[in-house]
Amino acid sequence: MIEVLEQNPDPKVVTDADFRKRIMETKLPWRVKDKATGIEMLLVPPGTFMMGASPGDTQASDDEKPAHEVTITKAFYLGRTEVTQAQWFKVMDTNPSKFRGDSLPVDGMSWNDISVFLKKASGGLHLPTEAEWEYACRAGTKGATYGDLDLIAWHQGTAGCETHAVGQLQPNALGFYDMIGNVWEWTNDWYEGDYYKSCADGVVDPTGPAQSELGARVRRGGGWVGYANLCRASSRNAHAPGNPSNNIGCRFARTP
Repeated sequence: MIEVLEQNPDPKVVTDADFRKRIMETKLPWRVKDKATGIEMLLVPPGTFMMGASPGDTQASDDEKPAHEVTITKAFYLGRTEVTQAQWFKVMDTNPSKFRGDSLPVDGMSWNDISVFLKKASGGLHLPTEAEWEYACRAGTKGATYGDLDLIAWHQGTAGCETHAVGQLQPNALGFYDMIGNVWEWTNDWYEGDYYKSCADGVVDPTGPAQSELGARVRRGGGWVGYANLCRASSRNAHAPGNPSNNIGCRFARTP
């Protein structure tokens, strides 16, 4: 199922000392590879963070409010990069992407297409919850982004109207690339614009609302076609699960 690549976190990659400590406390391998897909994954330890509109973020929309405390009780693995076209093709034997290149993020797949991929891969992979996604994206930071936007994200002002090979820009403090920008990323949650109101007192391992009035799933992170104001850790958007788009890709999680 998985191949262990490194047991302990590399301090040059996981630059946050507290995260390194918590990763090692899990006793789980830090860096692994999913054998069925070739996807490299890094461990995210349990923890608590503030989800939603960042302090002082004037660009936050109403569906990012109120900010609320979220506790993630179990460690999980997450893809170090967005799923590439080569990884998608290995499982599906097709490539729906508008922009072509093995190292480019796969695009042009619907949420429903991802369900087919996951069944074929049969490796315990799944889409992260919206809370898991934001927790991993923030990597301990509290601001709207985890670094200078032009150094961490391909967005409308830098991307040149196309996607770019994964892993070229600066990663966050957990070692994840392109969490913001390049392509939006599907999550597992249904979308409701006022869902955060029900979380105001704090939540544990949230999985989102039971359904969506819009019939939509949540996508995260902004992308190559998005304005810079959408490329933020708390930015969220609704998208119909059966509707593919060339500005949406994915990143998979795995429960140890």
